[in-house]
Amino acid sequence: MRADDGDVALQTLLLPFADGSLTWPGEGGALFLRARDGWPLHQRRWPGLVCEQTFKPEAEALERSGLPLASSDDSTRYPLVLVLPPRQREEARALFARAVARCAPGGRVVACLGNNEGAKSGEADLARIAGPVSSNSKHKCRVFWTAPLQGPADGALMQEWLLADEPRPILDGRFVSRPGVFAWDRIDAASRLLAEHLPTDLAGRAADLGAGYGYLASELLARCPRISALDLFEAESRALDLARTNLAAFADRVALDFHWHDVTRGLDQRFDVIVSNPPFHAQGRADRPDIGRRFIAVAAQALNPGGRLWLVANRHLPYESELGAHFGQVRTVAERDGFKAIEAVRATASPPLKQAAR
Repeated sequence: MRADDGDVALQTLLLPFADGSLTWPGEGGALFLRARDGWPLHQRRWPGLVCEQTFKPEAEALERSGLPLASSDDSTRYPLVLVLPPRQREEARALFARAVARCAPGGRVVACLGNNEGAKSGEADLARIAGPVSSNSKHKCRVFWTAPLQGPADGALMQEWLLADEPRPILDGRFVSRPGVFAWDRIDAASRLLAEHLPTDLAGRAADLGAGYGYLASELLARCPRISALDLFEAESRALDLARTNLAAFADRVALDFHWHDVTRGLDQRFDVIVSNPPFHAQGRADRPDIGRRFIAVAAQALNPGGRLWLVANRHLPYESELGAHFGQVRTVAERDGFKAIEAVRATASPPLKQAAR
């Protein structure tokens, strides 16, 4: 069970089964899209529950709790589909459409959103493709569910929403991306700042920590011809799949490797260069500077002696003490639009690598 037991959306999602409004299916199980672990999943048995999660930290938490993850080729239709939709509306609509498509005849879709995360809009969206829904509110969240379904109420709209979440060309075709990925339809201003200041003499084996759809990695390879290998580490598999496509043009020149990995769990490889625009949120809105500090510590531990970290961060985030504790040289290279680009050099012998947590 996760230490964070404050997931009120998860608690509210299961409320209709706790108060008797709905009955858990007797056979056939249930599919939980965007599943998260938490104590409500452990207060009673949920027979046949299968979870789907593309964000590595959440997927690992589910596995550690003994909750099965759906295989990537699973196309089973279930008598119950649970959904915790994301904030990004196109991605959330596609998730509702997938939930309806994965629902067996006579089955239901049950979803929950926080009131300040678009609960009313989410309820209205589900009703548009599934027909009338029932709802209940608690813990500043809204849980809503369909009547027994025999298919979508609006099949054309369901297909439209599914297609809206498909990878598509962006930035005049330079990249492919999709809704829900960080800065999905643009170049993030912080990453742009860092890319503009990458020196052309960076060389050797490199890594991009928190690679997203691959913009920073592509800029590194375009600007630094002496990079011989590049490993991309990304916790969101939807983004990592895009990065594979976006970096394909460099595959003949550079050895590329792609890792669905939570960087905060550590690395078990050595690098000469690391670039990173570390996340400063998890899946909520609150600042999480601890994530960036952990990225810095992991980067320092993974760099060879003399290795260079090129990092960008919000100007207000307090990373300097962490950088000073792990690197021999630290300098701010540029500041713009509320961001700072930093170079840090690992001047002393690196400690022995710790095996990355699995």
